[in-house]
Amino acid sequence: MLVIVGAIVVTSSVIGGYILAHGNLSVLFQPAEVLIIFGAALGGLLIMSPMHVLKSVIKGTIKTITGGGAYSKKDYLETLLLLTEIFTKIRKEGLISIEQDVEEPHNSTIFSKYPKFLKNHHALGLLTDTLRTVMTTTVSPYELESILDSELETLHESELSPAKNLNTVAESLPGLGIVAAVLGVIITMQKIKEPPEVLGHSIGAALVGTFLGVLMCYGFVGPLAKKLETNVHEEREYLLMIKSALVSFVGGAAPQIAVEFARRSIPPHLRPSFHDLEEAIRALKSGR
Repeated sequence: MLVIVGAIVVTSSVIGGYILAHGNLSVLFQPAEVLIIFGAALGGLLIMSPMHVLKSVIKGTIKTITGGGAYSKKDYLETLLLLTEIFTKIRKEGLISIEQDVEEPHNSTIFSKYPKFLKNHHALGLLTDTLRTVMTTTVSPYELESILDSELETLHESELSPAKNLNTVAESLPGLGIVAAVLGVIITMQKIKEPPEVLGHSIGAALVGTFLGVLMCYGFVGPLAKKLETNVHEEREYLLMIKSALVSFVGGAAPQIAVEFARRSIPPHLRPSFHDLEEAIRALKSGR
């Protein structure tokens, strides 16, 4: 929602200031300049991006504009409850008791209580794969932590690729605006024998290219790329929380202590309080 609000503020501020200065809006309507700048920018994105990265750019942009992808305090609390249920079941009934839950999480009575977590394939894969590793090997807490650190680092770098590529496009836009402006000047030179008002209009049209390139870079595409990057960092913080709980539990901590380790690793503005978690666990046990 804030992305849309921000875009409206940028647009209204720029256009509003232009109108207040008695600018002619019709001069800003230059389809040829738009085609040159955005066509070249799209071509550059296609050149630099493998297909999987290109798909991620499109999905990430849509998700960011529609307000998806952000984690809330409720999301973190539900994940802590899920971890509590899994760890408690393991402690009471043994690792073998969760084999079916891990192999078929979508049919699991535990996982099915948390549909949003089930849709998060990164988090679901991290949790189930780690539990499979613990069930089938004698991995130590230190080895497990190294494995998870390696996985999260690889995932983080991969998820940053769309933001990096989109940022590169943003940085290219002022230059592409200059390209459009230069082409406009070339066209103007072909009209050198025309009256001053015709030349003035042609030069104005050429300068619109520079204006659009700079505006799109710093007002829209650059901030959007930064937002994509922020979403990736938030995803990493969420997965680090799950990692913290798993490493602590495998190291011998009681379920409540392992979950508390996870809670303390959550960013402060999203961290459920100790009492919030305690009340949620009580409600879970009472079946409410």
